[in-house]
Amino acid sequence: MKLKNSLLSKYVLIVLFAIVILPLSLPVVGLVLAVAIPPAYRQAEPLNPSSHKLEQAWHETGKRLAGASGEEIGRAFADFKAEYAEVSMFWVDASGRTALQLPENPELPPAWSPSELVRFMKAGYGGDPFTVVAFIGETGDEGFIVMQAPRSFLGPVGVPFGSRYNYFMFGLTFLIVGFFVFVSYIFFYKIRKRLLRLQQAMTTPAANGIPAPIRAFNDDEVGRLEQAFNAMIGQLQEGRRREAEEEGLRRQLIANLSHDLRTPLTTIRGHAYSLRQQSLDEKGREAVDLIDQKVDYLARLIDNLLSYTLLTTGKYTYRPEKTDIVRLVRACCANWYPVFERERFAVDFDLPEASVYWQVDPQWFERILDNYFQNILRHASDGKYAAVRIETDGPRTVVAIEDRGPGMTGRSAGAGAGIGLSIVSLMLKEMKLSARVESGPAGTTIRIGQGA
Repeated sequence: MKLKNSLLSKYVLIVLFAIVILPLSLPVVGLVLAVAIPPAYRQAEPLNPSSHKLEQAWHETGKRLAGASGEEIGRAFADFKAEYAEVSMFWVDASGRTALQLPENPELPPAWSPSELVRFMKAGYGGDPFTVVAFIGETGDEGFIVMQAPRSFLGPVGVPFGSRYNYFMFGLTFLIVGFFVFVSYIFFYKIRKRLLRLQQAMTTPAANGIPAPIRAFNDDEVGRLEQAFNAMIGQLQEGRRREAEEEGLRRQLIANLSHDLRTPLTTIRGHAYSLRQQSLDEKGREAVDLIDQKVDYLARLIDNLLSYTLLTTGKYTYRPEKTDIVRLVRACCANWYPVFERERFAVDFDLPEASVYWQVDPQWFERILDNYFQNILRHASDGKYAAVRIETDGPRTVVAIEDRGPGMTGRSAGAGAGIGLSIVSLMLKEMKLSARVESGPAGTTIRIGQGA
């Protein structure tokens, strides 16, 4: 993978950009401000005080003047006047006389009565000029001092240029960091979106059971993952196609073999019948019987192969209908009774008189019973016992088939490929029936019922 297509290299570039741009931007912005802003705005000019600041300064002056002489108070007034040129001040001593004024104000009374002091305080509250009264000392026994400043002097509070520059630098830093966070969020959001798209494609199979391929837009790590996913999907689809072709060939081969073997079997059976009409000794008759048995076995095997092929391809005729299962089982048992009797089986057919109806295909269900009965004859002949019952298994009615053979795990001289049981399983599943098997050395019991 090329370095320029790597997600890691892209994010490293984003981090390096954020690391480099922050220290470079500060002097650049400072230079731009130094060139763009006139020198008059860059000088630290005296700023008009706020009313709060002026009031606080005047009260602190009053506290410092505790026990001060008239000369000390005059110097304090001069210093305050030097710092705040627009203000006017006067001092009223403990006896109520106006002891000092800066500048002189002829409207001030030489002595203050309580009523005059109240009128003065009332007129100065909230008016223009801004008036602040502060006691000298902590107790107020030494008189008080008054400061007045025009409201125009208390204009909006200014901010030094240096402070504005610091605020601007802080805002610029915050903006750059925020931009880095935003770019990082967009970077990882796009990666997450692509991964979620890939996850959805992996967990959403198409009609054939295989997820559909997705479009790979980029050649980065996620893009390579998408390409690998598409390659895997292609392999799965190719494997599924080959599997379908092989399965079709196998089924076609079985169908052709089933058809082609019927003709020679029919010929062999005809010749065996002709031999049976001749005068044969005991060994000759046994040989003809053996030929007839093997031909029947081979014919059943061919029929099972053909049936299995038709079932797996969905071409086996299926006609479900409401069927009296008791009557169907009784008819099938009657057909097999002579066969079991000839083989000297003890037969126990316990069927009720009342009808039980299932929605099944009668021919399919009869084929199921025939396969089970045929297995009893082939694999459980040592037990010489066959039983068929219709019984209640909880809320269900079941058909129970029982033998006393060696069980499904035991050895049997007639063991085959198990195609008959595969056919039974497919038919039961299609008819929504189930078979519960209990098998052991003492025999096997199979219970067929509705539902899973």
